[in-house]
Amino acid sequence: MLRRAFIILLLSVVSLQMTASKILIPMDVSNQRNHLKAYGIAYFVLGKAVKVDWLLNYRGGSFVFDHYAELEKECKIRDVSYEVLPDAKYTSILHAISDPDENKDIVRLDKLPKICVYTPEGKQPWDDAVTMVLTYAEIPFDKVYDTEVLEDKLVKYDWMHLHHEDFTGQYGKFYAAFKNRDWYKNDVKLNEAMARKHGFKKVSQLKLNVAKKIKAFVGGGGYLFAMCSATDSYDIALAAEGTDICDHMYDGDSPNPNAQQMLDFGRTFAFKDFQLKKNPYEYEFSNIDMTQTRRVPFKSDYFNLFTFSAKFDPVPSMLTQNHTTTVKGFMGQTTSFKKSTLKSNVLILGDRKSSGEARYIHGDYGKGTWTFYGGHDPEDHTHQVGDPKTDLNLHPNSPGYRLILNNVLFPAAKKKPQKT
Repeated sequence: MLRRAFIILLLSVVSLQMTASKILIPMDVSNQRNHLKAYGIAYFVLGKAVKVDWLLNYRGGSFVFDHYAELEKECKIRDVSYEVLPDAKYTSILHAISDPDENKDIVRLDKLPKICVYTPEGKQPWDDAVTMVLTYAEIPFDKVYDTEVLEDKLVKYDWMHLHHEDFTGQYGKFYAAFKNRDWYKNDVKLNEAMARKHGFKKVSQLKLNVAKKIKAFVGGGGYLFAMCSATDSYDIALAAEGTDICDHMYDGDSPNPNAQQMLDFGRTFAFKDFQLKKNPYEYEFSNIDMTQTRRVPFKSDYFNLFTFSAKFDPVPSMLTQNHTTTVKGFMGQTTSFKKSTLKSNVLILGDRKSSGEARYIHGDYGKGTWTFYGGHDPEDHTHQVGDPKTDLNLHPNSPGYRLILNNVLFPAAKKKPQKT
């Protein structure tokens, strides 16, 4: 009787082990219907206090987590492709990934990142690619702007995105083309009111202090992501602290004639030795951006992602996970970064070598990190003011948008799993 009971117990344990399973979200080119919503699934799972394994360079950067009926149902609801794996199968995958000769590794996502987007009230969702893709992927975020930043509300967040802002106080240098448009006049009025509210005489002074608060957020361990004009204008504002670079139509007085010589590149995250574009009618801040000089035909506008060692360089590996290493180019007010203006410690994640431009860059500051991504909308090559909204239902597998979502999940990564 005891022998029979032992055999029954043993068979029960074996049966339980055989039924234990994982859900794998494939992220390769041919097995995922919706890459963008797959990131939303990973975020949803973390929100249920279930850990997620991110398999770097395995089938396009796939996700794996414990199998629960609720999580499988959510994959079906969001139309995200998935596979159910027995634990034994997943163990064999882990063994293969651990092979020293394989450029693959695993990071564990175990923290739900608290996300905010720096964006003014009244902006339409399609004005900003990050706001748009977060909404599409069903990843929740809070909106913050100058008041919240200056009141030190950023301590509540892990990850922050900068809407395509102009931190120099020159209103995007849209004056020449749009000074008579109602939206431009309203933007000026709202920014001047915000400056007065916080005790600043000029919008440039307001934005500088916001930029410094954001810098402190990064230094304290925050993760910063920015696109388009929020990249170079941010660093320009930091470098120009203590000098006036705005012409009279922007702040009521003339700029300092020695402004270029007074720039302090030691204050910036990414850029050095850049030359300001002083003409107030020129739609450009400095020679950091290559929009006006790149001359790249539409049909050949692509950039390439670098391949990093997953086992030794997990951070850049996470940020470049994709189902392709070739990404369609796209333009913006700031499209790309002139390599000669990059600091030596800046890591280039993606570039177009033939034209000497960096498209996707990353670096550390204090306890945190920053990532800058050139261009406005990864699925709108020449985005113009007033262009129609990009429908992400038509681009569920966009490699360009995947790079944004890599950054969103990046703060969730804490450690490698020791065992399954």
